[in-house]
Amino acid sequence: MTRAIPIAILTAALAACTADDPAAFDEADELLPGELLGKEDSAGVPGLSATGNYADTQAWVVENQWEDRDTANARRAGLAWGENSGLNWDEKYARWIGSFQKTPSVSTWGDTLQLTTPWGKTLPAPKLDCADTAILLRASFAAWYKLPFYLVGYDGGRRVYFGHFGIRTASGNWNGMPRFARDYRDDSGMAAADYNRTWPKDSALRSRGVQTGDEQTFLGPGLRTGAYLDEIHLNKRAGHLIRLVLIYLGSANLADSLNTFNLVPEALRTGDFLLFRRARNGSGHTMVVVRAEHLPDGQLEAEDVYGNLPPAQPAWQTSPETKRNFTNDEGGGPTTNSSGEVYSHIGGGLKRFRVAKNVGGFWTNAWMAADEASWINDRDYDRVGARPAQFAGLLGEVSPEQRRDTLLGVIAAKRRHLSQYPASCSAREAREAAFDELYVLMQGEFGMTREEVDRTYRTFEDYVFADLDYLRSPTCCWNRTNAQMYRIILDYAQTLQASGCTVPVVFKRTAGAYRVFADYAAATGRAAQWVSWSEDEACPQRSNADDAEAAHDWTAWCSLGGSTPAGCTEDAFEENDSSAAAATVAAGDHDAEVCSGDDDWFSVAADGRRLTISISFTHANGDLDLEVTDASGAVVGSSNGTSNTESVTLTTVSGGRYLVHVYGYRGAEGSYRLSVGFG
Repeated sequence: MTRAIPIAILTAALAACTADDPAAFDEADELLPGELLGKEDSAGVPGLSATGNYADTQAWVVENQWEDRDTANARRAGLAWGENSGLNWDEKYARWIGSFQKTPSVSTWGDTLQLTTPWGKTLPAPKLDCADTAILLRASFAAWYKLPFYLVGYDGGRRVYFGHFGIRTASGNWNGMPRFARDYRDDSGMAAADYNRTWPKDSALRSRGVQTGDEQTFLGPGLRTGAYLDEIHLNKRAGHLIRLVLIYLGSANLADSLNTFNLVPEALRTGDFLLFRRARNGSGHTMVVVRAEHLPDGQLEAEDVYGNLPPAQPAWQTSPETKRNFTNDEGGGPTTNSSGEVYSHIGGGLKRFRVAKNVGGFWTNAWMAADEASWINDRDYDRVGARPAQFAGLLGEVSPEQRRDTLLGVIAAKRRHLSQYPASCSAREAREAAFDELYVLMQGEFGMTREEVDRTYRTFEDYVFADLDYLRSPTCCWNRTNAQMYRIILDYAQTLQASGCTVPVVFKRTAGAYRVFADYAAATGRAAQWVSWSEDEACPQRSNADDAEAAHDWTAWCSLGGSTPAGCTEDAFEENDSSAAAATVAAGDHDAEVCSGDDDWFSVAADGRRLTISISFTHANGDLDLEVTDASGAVVGSSNGTSNTESVTLTTVSGGRYLVHVYGYRGAEGSYRLSVGFG
């Protein structure tokens, strides 16, 4: 989920910004996108002069062109291609994306990707929102290989160009942006022996972020996206530029045909991305294709990754999950949103980045010659809108059981996200969209009624964190809620069930506040854990006193025989909800309890002897699982069976610390005994 699009950019507030005022660039409003181009979409629209004087503002000098196949630079081996590969740079970009390896997330559940650089570095993907994931990958590749690159946003009626030449309008440097060549270093000429010994660091870049919640804890305490960019770019000018691109541009700008173009489904390739546009002036979602295979029978198979808001490491999705995304009408389909806008008319769907070329003396975002036959005019609404249905036939068949498990996995993932960020409207909306599909599937394939589905798969939390109307609810702009607030909200909702089943209280804004939850936090000694509402993304609905609930087609909680849900008691090890906050434990037995969406982390000091970690619990009360990682975050052992115990034994043990991760399968919770043994 990426940041919502503001009605207007606050240029007056930013006019005084300079390169010496780094804080002024953090978490600014995004620039607006342009309108659909129609026929102009086919040729590209000229941008800045290709022969202009950018000596002060440029972040890198262009040395290669995207079409190059046989130049000295193009013939060299690279990240995912051998010497004399015959590939152009756009094809190499796809090869690089396709080379990503799946790895367990170090900041949350599930799998993410490992990012590789031309300097032999391999790092876990950073926490980003979804559009920023796509932009960082493309912009970084262009910077590494000194390729022409730019993206466009609109400041009122003016085009603002973010590219290798800096951040400029047609009339000059924009809005006090840095003059990258003058203000920052380029260490890309450093010898390998030197940077392998000591990686050069830019303290200014390392101190800066992109948006609230972008802490890259695996790099070190307090480090944010700027530090990640510093780690992957020898050219610090490029790192500073890309940070600002991530701040000012988002999913709406990726829908802009000045930056990307629409593709026919058969042309799907690794490195492309799927863009959801839920409203013309609302939220969006960007998913990057990391695997795309053309099968012999004309079918396709694909996997994608996506970041989130608040920022998260990109989540790696399976083929069935990816098919579900590509067949969703929010990706440019022919149906309408709640405001009556047709999805195919507002810029969503399968996209590919344009390539910058010198056309008639102007940098122009065009496309590779081979892509011309695959292009769809952005105003050809019939062809744009037909794609979700076409993908339903092209992407591999999924059995009813796989579809059911995929939908249940989506529901569980959205519940977990809510357990960390209870205000998340996108997670609530996505959970209910998955339930809508589940109702249809279970009726048609398994003969289950809607009530039977709810009775089998609904939880009390679904009713407390009911779906809200994104465009009318100020809660949807609030990204700083956290796991402690989730626990407060759920505890309060459970207390109201003590004297008999009642309609669960919904966590939402009422009369301009969240008073009942804040008061309960104070009454239970947790006032300091309650965070006041803040406008963490552009929020046109900020003045609405009340959130608007979406229409709910579920079975009422009490009609399901709902009773007071069992509470979950935080144990003495809290707050150990992340690897960074792991509680230190010694050899022996330790009693603990894991709550839904509130994973437990422990740190164990190893001494070289064989190490055994186990948990014992009552499986019937909740299925708990166990994972052990080394200090770098690499998983060295896991246990996820279906008995009353899970155990990991490490026979080859180095000194140092190991991290133990205990979590509930699909949001399960329960008490357990953690046992740590040596020898």
